[in-house]
Amino acid sequence: MSPITLLIFILSYFFVLILISFITSKKSSDNSTFFIANRNSKWYLVAFGMIGTALSGVTFISVPGQVGAPAGNQFQYFQFVLGNALGFIIVATVLLPLYYRLNLTSIYGYIEKRLGIVSYKTAAAIFLMSRTIGSAFRLYLVVIVMQRFIFDAFGVPFWLTVLLSLALIWLYTYKGGLKTIIITDTLQTTFLVLSVLMTIYFICSSLNLNVFDAFETIKHSGYSQIFFFENFLDNKFHVAKQILGGMFVTIAMIGLDQDLMQKNLSCKNIKEAQKNMFTFTGIFVLINLFFLSVGALLYVYANKNGIAIPVDDAGNIRTDFLFPEIALNHLTLVPAIIFMLGLTAATFATTDSALTALTTSFCVDFLNFDKKDNINDAKYIKIRHAVHVGFSVLMFLVVILFNQVNNKAVVSAIFTVASYTYGPLLGLYAFGLFAHKSVKDKWVPIICLAAPAICYVLNINSKTILGGYVFDNELIVINGLITFLGLYLISTKTTAEEKLYNRSL
Repeated sequence: MSPITLLIFILSYFFVLILISFITSKKSSDNSTFFIANRNSKWYLVAFGMIGTALSGVTFISVPGQVGAPAGNQFQYFQFVLGNALGFIIVATVLLPLYYRLNLTSIYGYIEKRLGIVSYKTAAAIFLMSRTIGSAFRLYLVVIVMQRFIFDAFGVPFWLTVLLSLALIWLYTYKGGLKTIIITDTLQTTFLVLSVLMTIYFICSSLNLNVFDAFETIKHSGYSQIFFFENFLDNKFHVAKQILGGMFVTIAMIGLDQDLMQKNLSCKNIKEAQKNMFTFTGIFVLINLFFLSVGALLYVYANKNGIAIPVDDAGNIRTDFLFPEIALNHLTLVPAIIFMLGLTAATFATTDSALTALTTSFCVDFLNFDKKDNINDAKYIKIRHAVHVGFSVLMFLVVILFNQVNNKAVVSAIFTVASYTYGPLLGLYAFGLFAHKSVKDKWVPIICLAAPAICYVLNINSKTILGGYVFDNELIVINGLITFLGLYLISTKTTAEEKLYNRSL
């Protein structure tokens, strides 16, 4: 597929998003609309649209690619997805009722009420740092694919590709914010789901397989093992590690993350928000199973047609390039367009949502918009616009930094360190919900810095310290536990009135 065709398609796609933004923000573009969509979102739109935000472009190309990775991943990721589902249920039944009861705009307002102002600012700062790095990382991995298959042909430098991408996202989110994103994410998730299903169809057609033949082919492909029970100590794929890690990663990185929770808080009431979460969970599990099926079929197709797994400029195997390689260079025009549609939708559904959540958190948690008499005053809208631009620039700089580092191991390490910081959020909320004690507020940042540092050291030395044990995503549980214990060490005696207040939260 020619780069010019792909470019025209992407620009047309953004034109549709900008048009939707114009329509949805025509009547109202104030801060209440931007932050929580006036708490008037339809739960079924939120549930469906959240799929695009939760998956991201990285999931779109990496999950299928990992199915045939040399490490023997196969369908092991589905174990993690099942853990995610359990986490979503806990978020819907424990955290969402708490957020609605306190009528929060930023979910970190709970920490202020429960532990104090320093703890509150610490929690919000953790989110801002983690989400900025995480979203920039995801955008970076997808932009390098677009750069390779589209913009290199026009001699466009990488920095300009990133700048144009973020500028287009800013254009359709700066007015309507969450209200616009609820609609655009629904559209983008539709494209994402259609892309996965149509990709399966086109690959099956190329392999002359019907639905039943495709199922049998995947089953006997050598890529379809889901559950791994062997070698608990040193096997990262072990079912217990994956399900436990998936559950707590979801609680921390979804339930304690302003981005996904902001959409839930835009529903009319807690019942609609919970219906949204339960529906979303079912769709999430099913669509990930489709992604894994795409991966198995891609490797079957590659083996049949003698297509090697792509490598990067340094000669490293890049399984995440296999999907775009086959879709754009070995299938026909329509599958190529379908692939770019899904990749673009997944990428920008994640990034636009992150920019809105970052802007909301900074305005509410650090500029105290929720304490203003009228947050819809023109001067506060101008401030919000400036913050939105500021985070767009910051994300641009972080993506450029990733590219300048040009070392996959270093970039992955940066992202891993950022993911560690969700552990302290897990510990903070667990302490607030279950300890019923107060803390020495000024010491909380030290605890939240120490916990991930200890976990990092523990992770790289676990084989020696723990008799050969190798951590995977379940490390977040240890991270949260260390934070909880640290907070307990700096806890203080509480009066009867404080105990009563703490329990009421």
